[in-house]
Amino acid sequence: MSELVRFGISMDSRLLRSFDQMIAKKGYSSRSEAIRDLVRDRLVDASWKEEKKEVVGTITLVYNHEIRELNDRLIEIQHQFHDRIISSLHVHLDQHNCLEVLVVKGKGKDVTRIGERLIGVKGVKHGKLLTTTTGKELF
Repeated sequence: MSELVRFGISMDSRLLRSFDQMIAKKGYSSRSEAIRDLVRDRLVDASWKEEKKEVVGTITLVYNHEIRELNDRLIEIQHQFHDRIISSLHVHLDQHNCLEVLVVKGKGKDVTRIGERLIGVKGVKHGKLLTTTTGKELF
């Protein structure tokens, strides 16, 4: 493990109070750990903009499976990107609605493109791409 470095941060007292309330609700043991998480989050966001970095994410879709040809279209797109979709989960929410979660891995722009294509299919009620990291470059 690398060495820990101490540094100081100055901020408005109201901002610090709000921050302390937030980290207490989330159960952080210290400000330091909360700040480390914030820094990691920004680094993950930045990694999605770097063309050569490998990233991971999930694409979540909610749709009515009874819409004509919707399932076929979603499967067709998934097969086009079979090398980037590493896992999928399909859940029947009720008689009509399904939830599908796809785990995707690749360059940020490629993964974003897959998410946009699937979320944009006519008949998808809601979709969301959640971006994260492979963890290789975080400490």
